[in-house]
Amino acid sequence: MNKIIENENIIVENMIYNVRGIEVMLDSDLAKIYQVDTKRINEAVTRNREKFPDRFSWVLTAKEVENLWSQNATANISAMSRANPRVFTEQGVYMLATILKSKVATKVTIAIMDTFVRMRHYINYNKSFLPHRFLLLEDKVDENTRRINELFDKFDPRIL
Repeated sequence: MNKIIENENIIVENMIYNVRGIEVMLDSDLAKIYQVDTKRINEAVTRNREKFPDRFSWVLTAKEVENLWSQNATANISAMSRANPRVFTEQGVYMLATILKSKVATKVTIAIMDTFVRMRHYINYNKSFLPHRFLLLEDKVDENTRRINELFDKFDPRIL
């Protein structure tokens, strides 16, 4: 992984959340790793609105903020903020990098893209095993149920 992220003890994987069934990153997390204020991230989006269609970036609803907070205690959402956080998809993060022109932004974006790719590979790899694992688990449950039923069939209440 990229040195800039390692030096800051930042684990990008822990900054990727699932909202609306899509992996996204919070504006505040991106600001932290890009080493800018969150306000600067959002200003960049506002100035370049045409580069950020809703499928790349959007502001969370109050309900989404509540869900994110309750499901992810580590989510970097400030209760003091006046606005709901903006989130960025993988494409949104890349588009942001085209606007934030600095060496830090370039290095960080490469590390983030690598992380998204690794996560996608991991998910796709494990998807193929899930049906097989469920079938094995189902077989175990069926076998144990059969054994318990056999024991009950042999049980003689007069022995007690």
